[in-house]
Order: sequence, then C-alpha cells, then structure tokens
Amino acid sequence: MDMKLHMKEEKKKKKKDADVNIDLALRPSTWNEYIGQEKVKTNLRLIIDAAKGRNENCDHLLFYGQPGLGKTTLAYLIGKEMGVATKSTSGPALEKTGDVAALLTNLEPNEILFIDEAHRINKTVEEILYPAMESRKLHLIVGKGPSARTFSLDLPPFTIIAATTKANLISAPLRSRFGATFKLDYYNENDIEKIIERSARLLDVVITKDARRELANASRFTPRVANRLLKRVRDYAQIYQNNNIDASAVKKTLELLEIDELGLEHADRQVLLTIIKKFNGGPVGLSALGSALNEEIGTIEDMYEPFLMKLGLIHRSPGGRVATQAAYEHLNIPLKKQLI
Repeated sequence: MDMKLHMKEEKKKKKKDADVNIDLALRPSTWNEYIGQEKVKTNLRLIIDAAKGRNENCDHLLFYGQPGLGKTTLAYLIGKEMGVATKSTSGPALEKTGDVAALLTNLEPNEILFIDEAHRINKTVEEILYPAMESRKLHLIVGKGPSARTFSLDLPPFTIIAATTKANLISAPLRSRFGATFKLDYYNENDIEKIIERSARLLDVVITKDARRELANASRFTPRVANRLLKRVRDYAQIYQNNNIDASAVKKTLELLEIDELGLEHADRQVLLTIIKKFNGGPVGLSALGSALNEEIGTIEDMYEPFLMKLGLIHRSPGGRVATQAAYEHLNIPLKKQLI
C-alpha cells in the first residue's frame, strides 16, 4: 500500500514539474515577445534606455496588479535589457535582517533583486531596506543591550524590483523609495488571443481562429489563465482530436472544467448566486458573504471580486456588494427588483 502511495505521489510530482517546465517555456524571453501592457512597457523602456545611456543601474521599481499579469516576467526582462542578472526572493522568505544582508552583499554591481509578494516583508526587515535603497548603506547591529554595536556597509549599485497583489499593504516609507510604480491591468481579448497563438506555436499544436477567440473569452483577461486553459485544451485535443484544437474542443474542455463562456468558474458563480438568492441581490457585507460561502474575506476580495467587478457582474455600494442586472441575465435568473 505504501509503495502504491509513493508511486502516486511521484506521478503527481512529475506532472507538476512538467507543468512548471512548460510554464517557463511559454514565458516571454525577450522584450518584443512580451505582449500587452503597452503603457507600462513604454515608460519602462524610457527608464531602461536612460539608465543605460548614463551607464547607471536602473531605478527601484514597484509593480502591482492581479496575479498572472506578468509582473515577474517584466522583472526578468528588465534584467536582460540592462544586461545584468536578476536574483529573486519573496517577502515571506525575508524573515531576519541577516537574510536581507546576505542577499544585498552578494549582489554584483547593477544587478537586480526581485522581491515577490513584497507586501509580506517583515517590518524589521523593511527598515533595513530604507537606507539600502536610498543611499546604498546597510546598517547592522551586532550584539544586544549596552554592548551592542552598529556598523555600516557600503553596497554596490543595485536595483530592487518588487511585485505585489496588494499595493495598499506596502507601507508609505517603503513605497516612497521606489523611483516608479506601475499598475498592471487586465489584458484585452485581442492581446490574449495573440498570447494564445504564440503559446500554441511553442506547444506545437494547431489552433483555429475561432478556438483562440473562445479560449480568450474564458481566460479572465489574464495570460497565466490563458496558458493554463490552453494546456488543458491541448490534453483534450491530443486524446480526442488528433492534436487539432477547434472551437468544439475548447467548449468541451471548458465544460469539463465547469468554466462558462465568460470564464466564470463554479466558485465565481456561487458568489453571485449567494448574493442573489440568499441576500436578495444585495447589498451584503463581506463578513456576511464570507460566512454564507464559508470562505475567508481575503479570498473573496482577492480571488473572486476583482474579476466579477471587471465584468460588471457586481459592484460596491455603501452597504456592501450588489449583484448587477448583468449577473441576473448571465445566470438566467428573473429580476425581482430594480437594480443599478
């Protein structure tokens, strides 16, 4: 029995590793391959070219936006454009001042340190970053009590690029030390179609124009979701359609995944149904909604609400969340009262 369980776990691990390798292969490797976010790219191009012209390191940058929009990819592409290495870590990994000291002192001149989930940086660690980012000084305290000593280390020129899904949780002192802050927005369907077309080519599968459009419509305006769905459609086409992806293959795959034509998953529809059926369309507060769904408030705010608001299926009112007329129509539920 133990052997069977071990083999099952190994199989899961191999599948996960294969998916990670595919994700890396689909990630843009050059600036021109990065599709979308044109305003952000234009501003970044100016910063990069100016820094290279002065033979300086790039300014510290902060990216924020929903997961899967390309924040990490942009950080690595900036490193390539600057001709320097990009080292990465995450907010939760920076638990002690020694962690930051080790990372910063090991950076080569002009290298980039990418910090994901920057809103989760420990506050004590954050204070070490202030002088490091501002004046390239690392202030360390050795010992405790009256015998404690403070000394400073000079750091080479470097760039910190931070990414977060919760910009409001980045403290004002840390946020002010970034030379530029950029919000990455949801993609339009045309850009998502281009991304799907490129990914299909890299995966060596044939996909029709109608299939691309169907897949783009269900991709939540997010490249990561588009690539994830494309991989699942590829699986379906491999088994049933000789690796050819047409609109029917996309529809069948989405049905299996319980994803509708707008990209709503089962959990998204449950949020709408709960607001409409249990709270008469709203308004309803997040606490009450979370209790009814048996979900954390943060999960509703981060995972479900942004996309539902983007589609215009819910909106915020002073009293809470309200299901719009579009939500009733999408779920084919008759209106019972006047909605905004």
